[in-house]
Amino acid sequence: MASLKSLAKDTAIYGLSSIVGRFLNYLLVPLYTHYMPKASGDYGVSTNMYAYTALIFVILTFGMETTLFRFANDERETPDTVFSTCFAVVGSLTAVFLLLLFGFIGPISGYLGYAEHPDYLMMMATVVALDALQALPFSFLRFQHRPIRFMSLKLGFIFLNIALNLVYFVLLGKTSVFYVFFINLLCTGFITFFFVPDLLRIRWKFDGQLLRRMLSYSWPILVLGVMGILNQVADKILFPKVYPDQAHANIELGVYGSCVKIAMIMAMITQAFRYAYEPIVFSKAKDADKNEYYALGMKYFIIFTLLAFLCVMGWLPLLRYMIGSDYWEGLRVIPIVMAAEIMMGIYFNLSFWYKLIDKTYFGALFSLAGCLALLAVNIWGIPHYSYMACAWGGVAGYGTAMLLSYFIGQKYYPIPYPIRSILAYTVLAAVLYWVMTIIPEAWPEWQYVGLSTLLILVYTAIICKKEGFVRR
Repeated sequence: MASLKSLAKDTAIYGLSSIVGRFLNYLLVPLYTHYMPKASGDYGVSTNMYAYTALIFVILTFGMETTLFRFANDERETPDTVFSTCFAVVGSLTAVFLLLLFGFIGPISGYLGYAEHPDYLMMMATVVALDALQALPFSFLRFQHRPIRFMSLKLGFIFLNIALNLVYFVLLGKTSVFYVFFINLLCTGFITFFFVPDLLRIRWKFDGQLLRRMLSYSWPILVLGVMGILNQVADKILFPKVYPDQAHANIELGVYGSCVKIAMIMAMITQAFRYAYEPIVFSKAKDADKNEYYALGMKYFIIFTLLAFLCVMGWLPLLRYMIGSDYWEGLRVIPIVMAAEIMMGIYFNLSFWYKLIDKTYFGALFSLAGCLALLAVNIWGIPHYSYMACAWGGVAGYGTAMLLSYFIGQKYYPIPYPIRSILAYTVLAAVLYWVMTIIPEAWPEWQYVGLSTLLILVYTAIICKKEGFVRR
């Protein structure tokens, strides 16, 4: 129970930095969709570029964030030595990446469709390099259970980013995506300096034997990470290449990318849960009640993500104002994308069985299968159904990985998940959502939101009663 209380506390703090941070970043979405109209395609360029950087970030970090937790919690290892060895890997990969990109910037920018704007690539390459170098210090803060400093640095970046965006777009009247990338570079570089005190406290020591064991552990996580991030960004990378009308591709991608921002509320919850849950999972690996703890964690995760789904769909008439009205035609993707994000979160929770028994190659195989399913749906569907294929591709990808991980995991590392209870809550949420969908469109917004809120309260009341959150 003490661990559950620790999980709740850390989730609240990490969630504050993640949810508040994402919410504040959401304030930039109406800013961008107002100053970069749909017809310009600039928001599509931004969506495409950030998809590439997300993939590169996973490659540069090389699975070392999870590897850091695994080996730093080993009583035979010194945490500072583990950190130093991990950092050597990430630093070397980052240096090679920057040398290659800046050395061949012409051909690379031409292939990616940015021959006239190699500066976009140079700025974002520097951003992702700095992000990769920051990743391990951030992970080390989590290992040390220092969520306040973690939150302060995360929110510091966000507040600075918002302030500069307001200056450039509102006060100076800038309308180009160039300034989105430029501001990101300035903020990332600024936050990097705040890690200097933490790095100076490290007792730096490189261990070659430890490195070999780390790489054996981390390379499947790298493959897992690449496949996992492709499940998130492959549609946004593929879209301009596959969509038949190249002149219109960035416009369509911009519509999809802006509406996905609303659905990413689910990603916030998953990320906050992961930040707090991952260190505790490894630290409880030797406890007798670990399996019951993992099962309970899964149930509560699903309960609260279903609640988040109902809140977003019930309050969508208000949330849609987060993006410019030019982009509202893409709102139909939101329930599909959120369902895919729930599956992704479940898959993450299921993933600990192979991490705990050091068989991380299973994760790579599951993610590969999911990625292939996603790619198949996108490559076939985008020319016919535009960004709707991207939304359903996410369901296909995460659903495939989730099911494979569950059924195979129950064979190698059985955990008594309360399947009957989880299915009952899922059906309840599905029925309440169905009721929301049949509310007449002619109803005023306040009536729709009011009835939806009542349905959300029904779900909450049933959960509280069944789970004993409210006692007589």
